Amino acid sequence: MEPFSPTLLTGKRLLVTGGGGGLGLAIARRCRDLGATVTVCGRDAAKLRAAQDAGLAAENCDIRDAAAVAALFDRIGDLDLLVNNAAANIVARTATLSPRAFDAVLATVAHGTAYVTLEAGKRWIAAGRPGTVLSITGSVAETGSAFVVPAAMGKAAVRAMTQSLAVEWGPHRIRLNCLSPGPFPTDGAWRRLFADPKWAETFETRNPLGRPGRPEELATLAAFLLSDASAFLTGQDVALDGGDRLQAGGTFNYLAAMSAAEWQALGRVR
Repeated sequence: MEPFSPTLLTGKRLLVTGGGGGLGLAIARRCRDLGATVTVCGRDAAKLRAAQDAGLAAENCDIRDAAAVAALFDRIGDLDLLVNNAAANIVARTATLSPRAFDAVLATVAHGTAYVTLEAGKRWIAAGRPGTVLSITGSVAETGSAFVVPAAMGKAAVRAMTQSLAVEWGPHRIRLNCLSPGPFPTDGAWRRLFADPKWAETFETRNPLGRPGRPEELATLAAFLLSDASAFLTGQDVALDGGDRLQAGGTFNYLAAMSAAEWQALGRVR
């Protein structure tokens, strides 16, 4: 059943970072179908071509580079909406991680998200235009989690940025919220995060509803949070996880049961 008018986002211009595949692409396509003019950006040329094949404008941009972000905004022009979806993650025993591993994750999750958000915000403020930012985070931003410490740190930073700027930028008619998905399987993420299908199944079904989320469910909620229908909602972290956050804090804590051989296998996947 379609809950929205097909013109819900008509006249809105949207940028989705990391939008060439997975959940970012699902959000981009859903918003396009609801009338938005959508551009996705990313670093994977094959994914960007796939997004173009799906009828979306696609731009190559490394959001870890603030100058590249500014150049992207110069190319695409005025925006109304921003989805911060680009992410990075490493599943590993934290004591084995190098400083460069931390830097690699935080450069995208924390710094890159901040660069894009600040570029959008300063342009909206200068032009006296309203804007809406939706950042995809996760329960790790609130609870932390073993075995994904750099990502948990980065997502917590994004959550803090969202709450802080919701207050600072509210008088400029700029809203910021977070959307925290639970288990929403995507080929790329699941291949990197799970060495054995049994761990993926554990993650997908341990929530009270006993199933993984569907991309269209996340995309529909994202469209609502971006739309004027949620115009009084700001500074919030909205969980879409089947109740998983309530049932078990620390998203990847269960991986303590993995054997040394399974950790080695996961390292070979990366």
